[in-house]
Amino acid sequence: MKAIVVTDQAAGTAGMTLAERPQPEAAGNDVLVEVHASGFTPGELEWDTTWTDRLGRDRTPSIPGHELAGVVSALGYGTRGLSVGQRVFGLTDWTRDGTLAEYAVVEARNLAPLPGDVDFTVGASLPISGLTAWQGLFVHGRLQTGQSVLVHGAAGGVGSMVTQLAREAGAYVIGTGRAADRQAALDIGAHEFVDLQDDSLADVGAVDVVFDIFGGEIQKRSAGLIRAGGTLVTIAGPPEARPAEGLAIDFVVEADRAQLSEIAQRVREGRLRTLIGNVATLDDAVAAFNPTERVKGKTIIRVRP
Repeated sequence: MKAIVVTDQAAGTAGMTLAERPQPEAAGNDVLVEVHASGFTPGELEWDTTWTDRLGRDRTPSIPGHELAGVVSALGYGTRGLSVGQRVFGLTDWTRDGTLAEYAVVEARNLAPLPGDVDFTVGASLPISGLTAWQGLFVHGRLQTGQSVLVHGAAGGVGSMVTQLAREAGAYVIGTGRAADRQAALDIGAHEFVDLQDDSLADVGAVDVVFDIFGGEIQKRSAGLIRAGGTLVTIAGPPEARPAEGLAIDFVVEADRAQLSEIAQRVREGRLRTLIGNVATLDDAVAAFNPTERVKGKTIIRVRP
């Protein structure tokens, strides 16, 4: 099968190559998926799990990508809950070969049915950003109707999902980012917007939840805005600052079938939009991940027409 492989961590996305790799086989509780579309996060080339297995052994050449949408091709021994020919989408294990390939093996529990009226390209764009937003807001942030949430990077891939889900949940949403992102953040549901370069973050006042993607100085200033009992949720690593009378939680997104289904349902109903900036073929994937100009939105690889 054709796949994108990496062998040199220092080379980053420039070290990606298109190669022939053996088609994987589904082990117990696994599903072999015929990949139709794949998502990729450039930062994963900096993760140790991209280069080593669970025991720390080198596993290169490895296939990156952890988001996919496709069709179940085969079931491993004992696999239940899915069937051959079923449309699925989901998030693969961090330490196994990924989704930038014609076929991928995924644990069945990491996949959810993909409704027939949701395109494979859209399905592949949802798992990481959608689950990160869902888990950050509702699992770790415990967001409730009527509360306020400060969303950093509100017009970005994760931030746009956070903004939409928080608004739908009945929260008052304050988005942040660059001045050029103001209208986009307001259009997807932010009630107000803070330009992190020219506006004062302190003017926001007290909030119940901060969803942080930046860390550093912005996180430190944000921690001081959280009211008693509130939560700072971050995906930027261990918290560098903590609210005086609240919680600070960092987390790594996990696959969850029920949450994926909730996200897909909202997409079907037009209540949730994903930001796709570019769609490329597997043959053109290396160039797509090394663009000559900045692409706003997620790049999705359409593996099959």
